[in-house]
Amino acid sequence: MAAFILARLLTLLPVLWGVSVVVFLLIHLIAGNALQMFLGTQVDMTPAQMEELRRLFGLNKPLPLQYADWIGRVVRGDFGVSLRTSRPVLPDILARLPVSVELTVLALLFALAVALPIGIASAIRRGTAEDAAIRVGGLIGLSIPNFWLATMLLLFLPGRILPIASIGVYVRFFADPAGNLTVLALPAFSLGVVLTAVIMRFVRSSMLEVLGQDYVRTARAKGLRERLVITRHALRNALIPVITVVGFQAGYLLGGTVVIEEVFALPGMGRLALNAIAQRDYPVVQGVVLVIAMLFVLTNIVVDVLYAYVDPRVRYE
Repeated sequence: MAAFILARLLTLLPVLWGVSVVVFLLIHLIAGNALQMFLGTQVDMTPAQMEELRRLFGLNKPLPLQYADWIGRVVRGDFGVSLRTSRPVLPDILARLPVSVELTVLALLFALAVALPIGIASAIRRGTAEDAAIRVGGLIGLSIPNFWLATMLLLFLPGRILPIASIGVYVRFFADPAGNLTVLALPAFSLGVVLTAVIMRFVRSSMLEVLGQDYVRTARAKGLRERLVITRHALRNALIPVITVVGFQAGYLLGGTVVIEEVFALPGMGRLALNAIAQRDYPVVQGVVLVIAMLFVLTNIVVDVLYAYVDPRVRYE
C-alpha cells in the first residue's frame, strides 16, 4: 500500500505543474493588459508611467519569464500581492479556505447520509412504487440549480422566523460548534441536493449490477439472510465505483461553493474570488484558482487510495 501511495504522489507533480501552467496562461491571456483593466478608463496615465508600473509588476517580461518568476515564488509560498489591498495573497486565501472546505465537507456528508440508504432501498425495491418515487425525486434533485434553491430557502425561511437562515453571520467551528453548524446548515443543504441525486442514482445502478452477480445468488441460495447478503456481500462491491464518483463530485463541490458563499454571504474562497474578479484583482483570482485546482488534484489522490483500499486488485495493476 505504501508503494501505491508513493506512486500516486509522484504522479501528482507533473499534474500540478500542468495545472499551474494552465492557470497562469488563462489568467494572463484573458486579462490582456491587467494593469489597464485594474486602473480602468478613469485613470489618465502617460505611456511612460504605465511602462514603469508594468516594470514594477514584472509585466514587461515575456510570458515564459513571467511564468518562471511566478512559479518560483509560488513554490516558496509567495502567491503575489493583491492589487487592491497590497496584502500578500496567500494569507487571505488560507484565512478563507476553512470556510469553503467545511461547507464542502458538510454538503458531502449530507449527500452521503441521504443518498446511500435511499439508493440501496431503491435497488432492493426495483420496479415498485417506492423505486419510481425515488427515481423521480432524483431527477428533480438533478434539475434544481443550487443557487435557485439557496435563494428560495432565503425567501421562505428568513432569519426572523428561523435563526438557521441567518446570513452574513459566520462563526468558527471551534469557537461555537452549534452556532457554526446552524449557520452552515442551509448552505450545505443547498450545495448538497444535486450531489445527493447524483450519488443516489449511481448507488442504485451499482447495487442493481452487483445484486445480479453469481456470488449474490449463491449466498441467497445457501439461505443467508437478505440483510447479510446486502451488507456483507453486495454493498462493498457496489461502493467501489461510487467512491470514484464521490471523489470527483467533491472537487466540483469545492468549486461550486462560489455562488453559495455569495448568496449566504459566507467569507469563503469563492466570495473572495468573486470580489477579486469584480475589482480586477488578477493576482487574487490566480491564487484562488490555483488553490482550488490543487485541492481538486489532491482529492483525486485520496480517492485513488480509498479505491485501492476497498479493491486491493487495483494496487497490483
